[in-house]
Amino acid sequence: MTSTGKNMKIKNVAIIAHVDHGKTTMIDKILRFCAGSIDKKEDRDRIMDSNDIERERGITILSKNTAVHYKDYLINIVDTPGHADFGGEVERVLKMVDSCLLLVDAFEGPMPQTRFVLRKALQLNKKIILVINKIDRDGVNIEAVIDKTFELFLELNANDEQIDFPVVYASAKNGYAIRNLSDEKKDISPILDVILEKVPDAGGKESNPFMFQVTTLDYNEYLGRLCIGRIFDGKLSIGNEVKLLGLDEKGNLKKSSHKISKLFRFHGLKRVETDSAHCGDIVAIAGIPDMTISDTLCDPGVEAPLTRIEIEPPTVSMQFSVNDSPFAGREGKLVTSRNIRDRLMKEIQTNLSLRVEDLGDSFVVAARGELQLAILIENMRREGFELGVSKPQVVFKEVDGKKMEPFEEVVIDMPEVYSGKIIQELNRRKGMMQELENISAEFVRVRYEIPTRGLIGFRSFILTESRGEGTLSSIFLGYRDFVGSIPERTKGALISMDAGATSTYALFNLQERGELFIGAQTPVYVGMIIGLNQKDNDLEVNPVKEKKLTNVRNSGTEDALKLIPPRKLSLEQSMDILDDDEILEVTPASLRLRKKILDAAFRKRKKA
Repeated sequence: MTSTGKNMKIKNVAIIAHVDHGKTTMIDKILRFCAGSIDKKEDRDRIMDSNDIERERGITILSKNTAVHYKDYLINIVDTPGHADFGGEVERVLKMVDSCLLLVDAFEGPMPQTRFVLRKALQLNKKIILVINKIDRDGVNIEAVIDKTFELFLELNANDEQIDFPVVYASAKNGYAIRNLSDEKKDISPILDVILEKVPDAGGKESNPFMFQVTTLDYNEYLGRLCIGRIFDGKLSIGNEVKLLGLDEKGNLKKSSHKISKLFRFHGLKRVETDSAHCGDIVAIAGIPDMTISDTLCDPGVEAPLTRIEIEPPTVSMQFSVNDSPFAGREGKLVTSRNIRDRLMKEIQTNLSLRVEDLGDSFVVAARGELQLAILIENMRREGFELGVSKPQVVFKEVDGKKMEPFEEVVIDMPEVYSGKIIQELNRRKGMMQELENISAEFVRVRYEIPTRGLIGFRSFILTESRGEGTLSSIFLGYRDFVGSIPERTKGALISMDAGATSTYALFNLQERGELFIGAQTPVYVGMIIGLNQKDNDLEVNPVKEKKLTNVRNSGTEDALKLIPPRKLSLEQSMDILDDDEILEVTPASLRLRKKILDAAFRKRKKA
C-alpha cells in the first residue's frame, strides 16, 4: 500500500481532439516512454481503448484515467472521447483537470469536434497546449493549421491567456514530439516537458475541509461500485468518516454518512491501493454504493455540495421494446421487458447524457446522437439481449409557442467526382451550405448546417455514394425553428409474404426488383424485410418459392443460377434504413428489418 505524500507535485491534464486525431495513440506513447507504466500482458495497440467496440471502431467512447511519473511529478492524464455523441464524458472529466492538450491533425486542421471539445475547455477556463499531430503525413500545411486553430480560439471568445497557447509538433504514431520544426525527432518527452512548464500545479488547500466530486463510475466484481474523481480540497485517509451530498429522485439534496474502506490512485493502466490521498489527486473510492456521478463526498462538517455537472440534453430518441417476432427467444437469453428495464436503469447511472422514459411495455431512450444509441444497442446484443428498436426520431422542443428542432454542423470530406449527388442530397434534406473548398487534387470538403432530422439515414447514403471514401463528422449547434417536412426514404421495402428458408430460385427472380439484404437458405418470416424495392412503394414478395419440377427438361435448366451478393447491413446502416412503420429486430446473432405489423392485410387496413 502506497501514499502520494503531501509534498508530491501533481499535474492534471486531459487530451481533447476531434475523432481520429490521435489522442489515444498519444497516451499510448507517453505510457510506453515512462518506464514501468505497462505490463507485458497489457502491451497492445491502443491500450487505452479497453473494450471491444472501442478497439473495433477505433474510437474512444469512455473517458479513461491514467497516471505517469515524470521527473519529480505525478502527471494524471485523462483520455476523452472525440465524438460529440459522447460529449457527456468530455464535459464531466474536464472538471478534474487544470489544462488540456488539444490535438489537431496537421493535414485536416480543426474539425467540428475540435470546436466542440475546445469550447467546453475554454468555458471551464482551462489552459490549452496545442499539439499539431501527424506532422509526418504527406501534404500537411502546418502554418495554415495553426492559423485556423487561432481563428477558432477567437471565434470561441478565448481570453488573452488562453489565446497565448504554446505549440508542440508531434507524430504520435512514430513516438516523437518537437518544440520547433527544426529540432531533432527523438522521443515524446518534449510534450511532457511542456506539461511541466505550462500546466499549473494541482490547486486546493490541504488545510481546508475535504471535498471530492465523482466524475466517472466503474465497477469491480469484488469491490462493487468505484467512484472516480478529484480531491479539490483537504486530504483523505482509510478509515475517515465522510458525508455524501447527492440528489434524491425528486432532485432534493440528500445526505448520508460513510467510512472510507478502500482508496486507489492510478499508475499507468493500473489502480494502486493507497492509504491516503491529498488535494489535487485523482482517485477511485470503493464501498459507497449510493454515490453517483456529480455527487460530492466531503468532510462531515460541510453542508454545501460542489456545483453539479451540467450536461447538454439529448437530441435523438429511439423506442426499445421486447422482441415479439416469430423468431423471438431463439438467439438471446435476456428477452423480457424486465431485463431491458434493468439494463437501461443501470446505463443511466453512469451515462449522464442518456434519458429513459418507461412506457410500461416499451422504453423511449434519448441520447446525444445516433452513434451513442448504436453503441448502447451493440453492447446490449453482445450481453445476450434480444429487443426491437424503432426508427431514430429527433427530440423537438416548444419555445414561446414555436416548434423548435435540433440543428447540426456537418463537415464532409469526399472525392470530388462523387460530390454532386451528395451535395444534391444534402440540399434535399434542408441543409444549408456554409463552405466548399478543395483540400487536395481529388478531394473536396463541404460544411453544412442541417436539421438533425436530415442526418438520419444520411451516413449510409454517403458511404454508398462515395464508394466508402467519404467521411462525415458533425456537431450539435442548438435548437432552431422547425423547417417543415423533410423527404423520407425514397425506396420501398421488399417484404416477405411467406415463412421458411429462402431459395436460390426465388431470390434470382427477385434481385431484379431491387437490392437484397439476405442470401439463399436464410430463415425468414411473414412481414420480414428482405431488401429495398427499386421503386418508392412497398412490395410483397415470396422469397421461399421453389421451382416446380416437371418431366420436361428445358433448355438452360442445368445452368446454375447466379445470385448478386446481398448487401450485409451493419447496425448503424440498419438503423438508417428504418421507416416509421418498421422495427429493427436485434439479437446476439442477427439483425433483421421487419414491419411493425407483420400481417399484410391488417397492415393495409391500419394504413387506410
